[in-house]
Amino acid sequence: MNAKVLKTLEYHKIIDRLTELAGSVLGKEQCRNLVPLSDIEEIRTLQRETSLALALLYRKGHLSFSGVADIRGSLKRLEIGSVLSPGELLAVCRVLEVCSRVKAYGRKENAEVCEEPTALDAMFDALQPLTPLANEIRRCIPSVEEISDDASPALRSIRRSMRQMNDKVHAQLNSMVNGSARTYLQDAVITMRNGRYCLPVKAEYRSQVQGMIHDQSSTGSTLFIEPMAVIKLNNELRELEIKEEKEIEIILAELSSKTALELDALESDLTLLTQLDFIFARAQLSKSYDGSEPTFNTEGVINIKKGRHPLLDKKKVVPIDIRLGSDFTLLIITGPNTGGKTVSLKTVGLFTLMGQSGLHIPAFEGSELAVFENVFADIGDEQSIEQSLSTFSAHMTNIVSILQEADERSLVLFDELGAGTDPTEGAALAISILSNLHRLGIRTMATTHYSELKVFALSASGVENGCCEFDVETLRPTYRLLIGIPGKSNAFAISSKLGLPEYIIEEARQQLSQQDEDFESLITDLETSRVTIEREREEINRYKEEIEGLKKRLEQKQESLNTSRERILREANEQAHAILREAKEYADTTIKNFNRFGKEGISSKAMEQERTRLREKMSSVEKELTLKKEERRSAALSPKDIHLGDSVKVLSMNLKGTVSSLPNAKGDLFVQMGILRSQVNIKDLELLPDMDTAAPYKHQTGTGKIKMSKSSSVGIEINLLGKTTDEAIAELDKYLDDAYLSHMPSVRIVHGKGTGALRKAVHNYLRRQKHVASYRLGEFGEGDAGVTIVTFKQ
Repeated sequence: MNAKVLKTLEYHKIIDRLTELAGSVLGKEQCRNLVPLSDIEEIRTLQRETSLALALLYRKGHLSFSGVADIRGSLKRLEIGSVLSPGELLAVCRVLEVCSRVKAYGRKENAEVCEEPTALDAMFDALQPLTPLANEIRRCIPSVEEISDDASPALRSIRRSMRQMNDKVHAQLNSMVNGSARTYLQDAVITMRNGRYCLPVKAEYRSQVQGMIHDQSSTGSTLFIEPMAVIKLNNELRELEIKEEKEIEIILAELSSKTALELDALESDLTLLTQLDFIFARAQLSKSYDGSEPTFNTEGVINIKKGRHPLLDKKKVVPIDIRLGSDFTLLIITGPNTGGKTVSLKTVGLFTLMGQSGLHIPAFEGSELAVFENVFADIGDEQSIEQSLSTFSAHMTNIVSILQEADERSLVLFDELGAGTDPTEGAALAISILSNLHRLGIRTMATTHYSELKVFALSASGVENGCCEFDVETLRPTYRLLIGIPGKSNAFAISSKLGLPEYIIEEARQQLSQQDEDFESLITDLETSRVTIEREREEINRYKEEIEGLKKRLEQKQESLNTSRERILREANEQAHAILREAKEYADTTIKNFNRFGKEGISSKAMEQERTRLREKMSSVEKELTLKKEERRSAALSPKDIHLGDSVKVLSMNLKGTVSSLPNAKGDLFVQMGILRSQVNIKDLELLPDMDTAAPYKHQTGTGKIKMSKSSSVGIEINLLGKTTDEAIAELDKYLDDAYLSHMPSVRIVHGKGTGALRKAVHNYLRRQKHVASYRLGEFGEGDAGVTIVTFKQ
């Protein structure tokens, strides 16, 4: 692939984005070196790896390769028997830790064990974390500047002796600083010079402090003297430091030896981690622009579905459909400037380069690309003052080079072919160049403003027109690429919209030949017909979608009705059978009893009791039937039957209330029942006549009136959350009185868990109430320890 086209099509910008997504130095290096391939099997392998990594990113999240350093130099030194530094050993340790993390990421879950192994699974399985070696390095070397005391018993002993010796030296020097030598010192401090502990002595007292002079101040007023009393101790300390250095060298040599034994595994891990970092960087790039894996062929067929240029904002760019190589091998695109012609060219070229590099393309699934040996592009203004080349000369120089190198395995892209010179000659040259490429079977795309090229595309076989759509009303391009329709310049329409006098436009029209005018009119008619057909097609598709939706809903409704019908019939048959069996048994028993009464002469009182029992049984059955009828009536309510302010009865709570909100899509609404406002379903409601629920009782007095007024306003629950103990007990006292007068069997007190103080206060209060039969904490599903259930005496 020629290097010039990579720059022209901005392939390097894609590579820069890819490099940023890699986590390791070697991974970034591999990204930077990525170039398009021409072997279709290699391309398919890279694409498959990218797709597998992308699936893992969506399923398991981001995988970081940060910490994989370039340890190839360290491994080479190990190979020849060198000892590694602490920093190098830590770099090896970090590589192994990343290896362990990556291997855990690639481990399959239980549900995935039965899946077919993939190429990435083989890479994950081949990783060797060498956990014992990594743990040993991390134990001995916590950081680059530190070797742990626990690295060896000898090192621990040496450092303990060093600390003791340091203490002795400091004790000796402190006794001098705070004692007889205090007057001789410049400052009452202990300093270090050349690795030896010293005292800052005034120059005039040098003879008063016996010892070795190691340094003096810049002014000469202070001498740094190592007193004779600590020379031996400093010597011993220095000997311990030398022992420490030798012991550290031994520890590093042992760690290097252990690491050298795993040289092959480390080289393999480094290679695999770099490769995986490269693959997952490609997957992250695909995820960033919603990419998909294209299919590849060697027949030169390109079919891009809803493709978006990857360097443009994916929220603003208009997707385009492009095809080339199946019905036609040459596509000529026309249209106004800034309409998207060049972007269409670059999209096809860049998609080809990206696809052949193993990168996904930002297009719909099922997009197809061809494998080309070379891509050539003549795009942009390449005039050169230094080389004395005009725009036309620069383009022609490039075109000559393309014509010499292009073959049937090449993709050629021309932007504004033949521009920069006399329009007649430029159009003739463009037709000749394109005809030559077309005869050779080379896949070619070209943009132009020349009408002659539009006519050429209409008359030649295997050549197709295309255009970038332009809205004359808004004077804006829509950026949609339309294949099969030649573009119209719209110069007259745009000029008119911008305010150019009409007489000038008319005079310009007279300058056109009749043939040119007829051709432009034909294009206008074609464009109008296309827009009309597209609108009708969209309308037909919308109708089809609506019909499909209605059909699907109707089928679901019919299926639901059939299921409900079968269930209702089955339940009705079962209930009828049970009722008949019970009635038969009861009738048989009754007949036997009355026969026995006649024979045994039992008293009429016993017979009357039997008749009473029979009547009670019949009454209970009738009552059940009445309740079922009421339930069926309430179930028949629809949302349009409910209005704000309607009086309703909540069947499950046996309470009356007023509708305070309209039903939502699920049929749920809020009903105000006294102080209680509850959300219920429309199926649980019965519509009452529109009247005051307390009206039948307005003339009652005494207990009955109190009972009804209380029952219509007291809820079955009180919420004490957020209140102090005194506030809660006062409110609870009034609530329990109202609930008891309303003849409620039980109520629910919500006090929460918290510290337990509110619960304790509530229980102490309940223990003293005479009308409370019992109370208990809520069970699972009732609110647990945050709720108390109270039962009243009847």
